[in-house]
Amino acid sequence: MVRPKKIADIKPILTNVAQTSHYQVFFDGLSRDLFQFLGTKGVNRRFITENAGLLCNQAVIPGSSLATTDIFGNFTGVQEKFAHTRQFTELSLQFYVDKDYKMIKLFEHWIDYISNGSEKSSPNVRKDDLGYFYRMRYPRGSSGYKCDKTKIVKFNVDYRSEIEYTFFGLFPTNFASTAVQYGSSDVLRCDVTFSYERYIAGKETSLSFNVKRSENIEKARG
Repeated sequence: MVRPKKIADIKPILTNVAQTSHYQVFFDGLSRDLFQFLGTKGVNRRFITENAGLLCNQAVIPGSSLATTDIFGNFTGVQEKFAHTRQFTELSLQFYVDKDYKMIKLFEHWIDYISNGSEKSSPNVRKDDLGYFYRMRYPRGSSGYKCDKTKIVKFNVDYRSEIEYTFFGLFPTNFASTAVQYGSSDVLRCDVTFSYERYIAGKETSLSFNVKRSENIEKARG
């Protein structure tokens, strides 16, 4: 039976909600050759691992779904549905662009690195050659283009609680067009879409496993 509730009963629930503006992104685990390549473009390791995540002003925490198939005939007159594949949505991030344009260089040349395998096999080839062609690099190894681990940590304003997402095998698939215009000035932003292999919701460090707090496991209460 539905019973009327007092404001005093509802207020603690409605005032205890998470806010959208407290989070941080962490890039880590790029390959050795990719770090070196980006370094030649003026994007050093410190900017990637420390500063790039702080310039992320908008993130869409992705979800997942289950692809299913219909089964007929196990039971007379009954249609069943079974899951066969877990599917992950793409990750969309928006970044502020720093005055040195390192943020644009990071993703522009990360995508360039993925597709410049022809330059590795033929050192004398140049992009302004009429016969230039693109060859994709191998995704893994010391010269791979996938990021081993990327984290989004969503925390509350009081820092008492948080939820963490770790993405494996992440790399940019779309670096959106960046609009510039005359008129009133605004902060320059760039939008990037990432693909990845899978993610883990919750902590996944060795320490979290050892203390049995990985993947959002609640600490046992005595």
